[in-house]
Amino acid sequence: MLIPHPLLGLRDAAEFTYLGDAALIERPEGDIENAQDVFHNYLFLRDNPAGEHRELWFHEQGDRSWLVVTRNTVTHEIIKAELARDVAIQKGRST
Repeated sequence: MLIPHPLLGLRDAAEFTYLGDAALIERPEGDIENAQDVFHNYLFLRDNPAGEHRELWFHEQGDRSWLVVTRNTVTHEIIKAELARDVAIQKGRST
């Protein structure tokens, strides 16, 4: 599988380490009322969708950047790859 790195072009997936759901970028605040339950869900409960899914990939054998890869988990087609920092910055601006 080839991942279209936004800065380096197409890279083999073997250069990357898969972390999981890109929702991990949206870490909950620690001072909320039900923080224990919220953090439990954040850390341990994951969706396992069939179809389009946003995932975190770390370019371990390259520039060591984090990517948010939108991928179809059935066909492995990669729809989009973005730098995770850009996604986090955009998320911060929209809230």
